[in-house]
Amino acid sequence: MVLNYIWIAFFLVAFVVALLKLLVFGDAAVFGNIMNSTFDMAKLGFELSLGLTGVMTLWLGIMKIGENGGAIRILARLIGPLFHKLFPEIPRNHPVHGSMVMNVAANMLGLDNAATPLGLKAMNELQELNPRKDTASNAMIMFLVLNTSGLTLIPISILVYRAQMGAANPSDVIVPILISTFFSTVVGILAVSFFQKIKVFSKVVLAYLGTLTLFISAIIYYFSTLPPDKITIVSSIAGNGLLFAVIIGFIVLALRKKVNVYESFIEGAKDGFTTAVKIIPYLIAILVGIGVFRASGALDFVIYGLAWGVEAIGVNSDFIPSLPVALMKPLSGSGARGLMVDVMNQYGADSFVGRLSCVFQGATDTTFYIIAVYFGSVSIRKTRHALSCGLIADLAGIIAAIIVAYLFFH
Repeated sequence: MVLNYIWIAFFLVAFVVALLKLLVFGDAAVFGNIMNSTFDMAKLGFELSLGLTGVMTLWLGIMKIGENGGAIRILARLIGPLFHKLFPEIPRNHPVHGSMVMNVAANMLGLDNAATPLGLKAMNELQELNPRKDTASNAMIMFLVLNTSGLTLIPISILVYRAQMGAANPSDVIVPILISTFFSTVVGILAVSFFQKIKVFSKVVLAYLGTLTLFISAIIYYFSTLPPDKITIVSSIAGNGLLFAVIIGFIVLALRKKVNVYESFIEGAKDGFTTAVKIIPYLIAILVGIGVFRASGALDFVIYGLAWGVEAIGVNSDFIPSLPVALMKPLSGSGARGLMVDVMNQYGADSFVGRLSCVFQGATDTTFYIIAVYFGSVSIRKTRHALSCGLIADLAGIIAAIIVAYLFFH
């Protein structure tokens, strides 16, 4: 229901802003730009879904090998104590635990091509446990917020863009991004736990979060010792090498159990096309709404309003030029990426706002896109508190990014 109101608001606000631009500023092209954006975004939504088909087919096949070979059950047992606290509705050692772990791990390693199909696999398994098929379950919402909070260990793509834009030390944003995205994830978990009355301050949850914190700290320390030109290479090798090792592990375990690996792959891969087709209308709907809102100039008005408000209360407003990246990220990953590059191009990759734009890009994920794709794949229409919790996590990531950037770069 919330998504319904926001989608309508995109169009109504866009119409009002466009009308004002036409009548007050004489912008005759504004409605043409809006209509061009609707067609472009509809095309983009279809192309994204089509491109996802092959990747979905591949990873659902791999996951079926892992499921039949017992690898998913092993992952489920390892993470079971934590997930039993965060997902109390899911039976102990259920295979969906393994799917969720694989998805979160792929996200942390920055492997988007693997994370999305793994996440859709987990969402389909959660739907099987869902008693109300048109309404998001508690477990679905917690899982979705874990994705929208965007916990990433090594932001490879951001480092590449910084290097291309001439940054003296492209990796100097890694620690701020890690801190910001960690806060986003923790706040997201706390927000969902509040709505669902989950007791997160238990020994089990604190033990897992403490271990994760130590692990992230060790990664930060290790990469801080590497020369700048080695960081991207090492992180890419580690991420992709680990992922390929997982695939080999799945196959080896399946062979030990005398599973027909090829037939298992085909069995799982058959669902890839069906799932990709399901999300087309949901993805086009949200992308068109975002495109209309942006093309009308409404986002620019929001930025100007925030700048005026910040300056009015006497707060340092040096961060304002990079704020469009933060506001665009929940709406569109590619849009935020383009804005990030534009900020670095205009102010310099090593400027305060240039670095902050990169931290914004890595602090959270594309909340609206994830909701549209993940819930659309299982035909969920009533999203309950999923969007509000996802946006709370985004806000925490944005605030943390600003504070950390002032501490590190100002």
